[in-house]
Amino acid sequence: MANTALETGNAPIFRAGTSDVEIEAAALKAITRRKFVVVFWQVAILVAILGVWQLASDLHWIDPFFYSSPTAIGYRLYEWVTEGTENGSLWYHLGVTMEEALIGFVIGSVTGVLVGVALGRNRLASDILSIYIKAINSIPRVVLAPIFVMIMGLGLPSKVALAFIMVFFVVFANAFQGVREADRNMIANARILGASNWQVTRNVILPSAMSWIFASLHVSFSFAIIGAIVGEFVGSLAGIGYLISIAKGTYDAAGLYAAIILVMLVTLGAEYVMTLVENRITRWRPQQHMDTQ
Repeated sequence: MANTALETGNAPIFRAGTSDVEIEAAALKAITRRKFVVVFWQVAILVAILGVWQLASDLHWIDPFFYSSPTAIGYRLYEWVTEGTENGSLWYHLGVTMEEALIGFVIGSVTGVLVGVALGRNRLASDILSIYIKAINSIPRVVLAPIFVMIMGLGLPSKVALAFIMVFFVVFANAFQGVREADRNMIANARILGASNWQVTRNVILPSAMSWIFASLHVSFSFAIIGAIVGEFVGSLAGIGYLISIAKGTYDAAGLYAAIILVMLVTLGAEYVMTLVENRITRWRPQQHMDTQ
């Protein structure tokens, strides 16, 4: 008769003779418990932070004029959602920022991958162009916002350009390094089997560099959002950055924090979507089982 699994801490320990069904059930139970613990502590920490913030504001440990309070920020968000802002619908401003960020993210990501892979595969070209790439990369991205606004105006192109430049170098660096870190033995084996340069790139190097590329994509969308908002902050007629600029000018602390929370929610949503896409594209990779401790 099979023995049942024992529980020690968070990880199940099995005796000899435990059936596969019992092992799978115990593993699923441990995973479910771990997820519950993670969510519980995430919610608890958020509630604690908001509670301390609200208490500090109510008791005037901090100045509500500058730091606002969670209730005031929540009311401002509710007001924006239901009634709109003083400068138009919240969804219009959010849509403008998302359009700028998405266009810059897509163009910057595609260009970064293509250039990174191309230079990673061509050592001579990378050696020649590396000095120029380093020189451009050394320029703080934020200082380019006034230049783009001056050249391209207050409309969409200047914000897309800044979002693009914010994304491009992050994706390029990871794609380039991912290509350089590809397994040389696998490349040599593919060449022995008669694979062309394109076949080696497509079937060996790109799958190898995919983890590097997706690691950059996870953070680059937030950079695209930052680029769009900074461009709007410098000069625009709509967008979340425009709302932040208006709130700053009127000393509306609740509006400032409400806009920041909107950006956080959008970025977290994009991160979730990116994770789903990565899991779907890279299903061929073996699953990495983490310790449940």
